[in-house]
Formats: sequence, C-alpha cells, structure tokens
Amino acid sequence: MTDQSSDRFSIDPNVAASTEFDVVVIGSGVSGALIAKRLGTQGLKVLVVEAGSGNDITVADYEESVFRFYGAASKDNNAAYYNPKNAPMPRDFETVRLRDGEINDRGYLVQKGPFEIDSTYSRVLGGTTRHWEGKALRMLPDDFRMHSLFGHGRDWPIGYDTLEPYYRQSEAELGVSGDVEDQRYGGLTFGDDGYVLPMHKMPASYLDQVLARDVDGMTVELAEERFELKVRTTPQARNGIPNKNYAAGAGFVPNGAVSVDQAEMGGRCQGNTNCVPICPVQAKYDARRTLVQAMASGNVVLLARTVASKVLVDGVTGQITGIEAKTYDHPDLPGATTRVFKARTYVLAANAVENARLMLASGLPGQNGLMGRNLMDHGYLLTWALMPEPIGVMRGPVCTSGIEDIRTGKYRRNMAAVRFSIHNDGWGWATGGPYSDLYDAVDHGNLYGASLRQGLIDTVACQVLIDCMIEIPADPGNRITVDPRYVDQLGNMRPVVSFDIPQYTLETVAFSRRLTQQIYQRVGAKDHSSYDPMAPGWVTHNGEGYVVRGGNHWAGTHLMGASAVDSVVNDRQQSWDHPNLYLAGAGSMPTIGTANTTLTLAAICLRTAEDIIARLTASSIAPAVGA
Repeated sequence: MTDQSSDRFSIDPNVAASTEFDVVVIGSGVSGALIAKRLGTQGLKVLVVEAGSGNDITVADYEESVFRFYGAASKDNNAAYYNPKNAPMPRDFETVRLRDGEINDRGYLVQKGPFEIDSTYSRVLGGTTRHWEGKALRMLPDDFRMHSLFGHGRDWPIGYDTLEPYYRQSEAELGVSGDVEDQRYGGLTFGDDGYVLPMHKMPASYLDQVLARDVDGMTVELAEERFELKVRTTPQARNGIPNKNYAAGAGFVPNGAVSVDQAEMGGRCQGNTNCVPICPVQAKYDARRTLVQAMASGNVVLLARTVASKVLVDGVTGQITGIEAKTYDHPDLPGATTRVFKARTYVLAANAVENARLMLASGLPGQNGLMGRNLMDHGYLLTWALMPEPIGVMRGPVCTSGIEDIRTGKYRRNMAAVRFSIHNDGWGWATGGPYSDLYDAVDHGNLYGASLRQGLIDTVACQVLIDCMIEIPADPGNRITVDPRYVDQLGNMRPVVSFDIPQYTLETVAFSRRLTQQIYQRVGAKDHSSYDPMAPGWVTHNGEGYVVRGGNHWAGTHLMGASAVDSVVNDRQQSWDHPNLYLAGAGSMPTIGTANTTLTLAAICLRTAEDIIARLTASSIAPAVGA
C-alpha cells in the first residue's frame, strides 16, 4: 500500500486546525454527508473529519476498489477496501465461536459476549454505505410505539407522521427505486397527494416470480391474527428508471455525481450480484455522492486520514470546546500528529459504535450513564434450499423482493417482528457459494471438465436463500464500552462489545425457521439449511440449535427521548448534557423494527440539519448582550 499523504481532496490539517468552523462533523457516512450538505447549502462553514483515506472520490479510485474485491480471497463486506492499521475496520473473518467467559480481541472490535455478533462497518470515505446492500425501507408506524403497543423496548419521542416528510426527502437524496403500491402494508402511509418514489421499482427477478406463484395467498396465524403473504418488491437506493410522475409530474433526475474529475452519475443497475460490498457500475447509492455535492457548495471541506480521539468539554458549562484528532501520514506506519479542531457546533456522525466509543474514551458517559448502552442490531437467520428447476440465480441485485406482511402485529407482545428477503445470489451468504460449491464439486465429487461445469450449473442455478431479519429491542445490558487494555496503533481505545440475544428474539428465530420450511415445501424446494454448533452466532432455543448472524445495522447507543433522565439526545439528536453537540445516526434510534436502518437514520439526520441551521442562523443574527 502506498503512502496516502497526498490525498487530493483533503484540506491541509494545519489550515483546518487554525480555522474556526461553524460545524465540525466527525464521519463522512450518510449521516455526516447529509448534514454537511444541508449546512453547506445554507452558507455554514463545515469541516468533515474522516478516519479513512480521501483518495476514494474519482472513478479511477473506485475502479481500484472494484479490482481489489475481485482479487480478494475472502469476499467479506470490506473486501473491496484497504484496511489501514491506523484506522482499522471490523472484518467478518475475525469472528470466532466464544466460549463462556472468553473475550475475542483478535480484531478491531473487542467482543465480550456472551453472544459474539459478526456485524461490521467500513471506515472509508462514505462510511458503511460503501458496502451496504442498498435496501431503503421505511420503519412502520408501530415501530415508533413499541413499548406502548407491545410492552417491549422503547417508544420514540416522535411518531411516523412526524418523520414522513423527511422520509420523502431521504428517498430523493438517496434516489430510491420502488413502488409505493407494493409498500402499503403494516400501516405505512405516503400521504394522499399521489406520491411516488423517485425511480421505478427494480424488476422482480425470475426467482421472485417463481416463488410468488406459490407463496402469494399463503396464510399464517399468529396471536389470533391471520396474515396473508405476498412477495413484494423491495425499495432500494440504486439507479433504475427515473419516474416521470415524481414531484407532481416534474420527474426525477439522478443527482449523484461520484467524481470531482468527471461528470459521472453512476450507471443504471445492470443486475450484478456483488452489491455487497461494491457495485461495479456505481448504480448503488453511497454517501460519497452526497459528500461531493456538499463540497461543491464551497462551504464544506474534508479532512481525511484523521481519527477523532477526544471530545473536549468545558466542565462548568458543558459546552464542547473542541475535537482532538490524530492525523496519520501513512496508513500503516506508526505515528500521527495530534491537533484540535474548533467550531460553534459539533456533530458526531461516525456510527453507533464509534460515536459511543469516542464519548466514553473522552470520559463522557453522560449524567445518566446511558452512553453506549442499548446497543441494537438485527439478528439474521439464514435458510437455504434447492429448487426443482433453474431459477435464474446470479441475475439481478442481491435482493429484489421480500415478504413484508408479518413485520408487525399483536404477536409482538410475545415475540419479535421479522421480515424476509429473497436472495438472487444463491447460497453465498450462508455457505460461501458459488466458491464453496466449486470446492465441493472438485474435492468431494471428483468432477472436472465438462462434468464440473454442468455440475455447477445444476447446483448453483437452483439455489434459493431466504434471510429472516429479526428485531432485537433495546436492552441496557447490550452495550459499547472502552478499556485502556485494548487500544489501536494510534493509542485510541477500541470498542468493547457486550451483547446477548433475548428470548423475545429467539422465539422469532424458531418461528422463522418453521415458516421457511413450510415455504420450501410449498414451492417444491429441498431444504438444505443446517447450523454448525462450532460456528459464531450459535444459539439454542427449546432444544433446537441455530446460527444467528449480525446485520451490520448497529443502532441505539445514544438513544433519543423526551427527557434527559432516560435518554442521551433529544428528538433532534442534540445532546442533553452538551448543548452544542449532536450525536447523529442510527445510534439515536430507540427501536430498530424490521427495516434496514439507512433510510430512517437519513430522515432523522435531515431533521437534525434543520435544527442546527435554525440555531446557528439565529445565534449569528442575535443582538449582543447589553446592546
């Protein structure tokens, strides 16, 4: 790896340290990029601090990441991106099966268990949107009132109706493809003005259509409620066909430039199935698009290769006085220069793990001690089978459709909510296919030549995988902490994860397994699902064993609420303890429901940007004291 000190689009760190900005934003992922863009367009001076390299903007940079993925032996979520020792990322292959009392500190995350969650995130320009799948679903109205309705988890201080306009703004910012009519379930509303999503839906894959023939109309009874299942297309943030009916007939124009050197918009989805970690034609949204637009305002500057190490606070007023950060010259060699960056307002927008880690490493657990607590993620149960006929595997993005009809109901008083995604990429996530299928055909089937080619076609072409994405409610015992025994190369304390899966969620793990077995029977598929007791994520429930994966949907470490007594931030993500500090992103979400977190965190961050603009604009024109 070459020296990255010549980052082309990063401000000189000495200049940044000598400038007082209106806002310093830590993190260039979707939360930080959206906030920076909105502030910059209103004339506010913003510094965005990013731990990873800034050499990730041009088309050539992107192609380097694509080829790194192609050449990687392990196709994990971060395989496309260089993992510098000075800004390390969690990696899937660092996960091991924890025994009672064991600690896994072999990777960047220190896992204390008892359940070792295999979720990860990316510390690169654009954050985890660089490896996300692109699903862009809204949370359901019930998800905002979990405790009131079902007696579990927390209630939000705002409801779905409050967030609905910001969902619309987020769908425009991310360029969401989808069909509103496919999303009318579970109480979802889109207003009465004929609203449509910016782009037409991704076409249902052949696999989706085959499953729909038998699944549509299938009924499930839960808690004396009857649910009728239907295969529905999934909204996702990737370029499709712009909808001419968007914005009252004005149409939608994709606005995602991904290069400051070329007027590239990103291609239209071509049906590749390596959306995770990287779309080879840039059809999938990532936060670099928004960040480049923010920088184009002339008011937003980027400081890369810089890792925030401490939040400085006035012990009397509680005001944040600066962010201490370490800028490294080389991604892997020891050594960094420490500087302090100052602004009127500060936004921590790294992610739920890094926001909490930074605050705790700064000695700021909050007056109520809730910083880092209530860590959430989605638990994934994977099930897989062979269809009796080829069904077009490896065509289309990873998922084009799912089963959404059981995302809420009275059953949530006793068990967690769940949604199901149908995978177009075969058994890859579950077994490592098609690579593992090749090894098996050669090593165990003794196949070669034409027989090997045909054998792979016969196997892979019939593979179907359904993932069951299950909510895990907020629990104060699930948390991020820090420990001076565990530091990275820069001397920053690493995140320590303590996590367990409640019986509430395990009930749904067992239910989901039974339901997918019924689905496979109904469509004539042979179930091949099996769970290894030695694998990370092994759990047992009522005598049955399962492997539960993490969803990379970290949330909940700085919950929003209506009172400083039992929350960390208010409904605008402003810290109760530190008035000029905002902790932004999924860490503020009191519940996680069954929607991928990105669209919701985008919506709450757009709302936060409004609040910051209003406060800073008002303070800049307010008369001086005594005037």
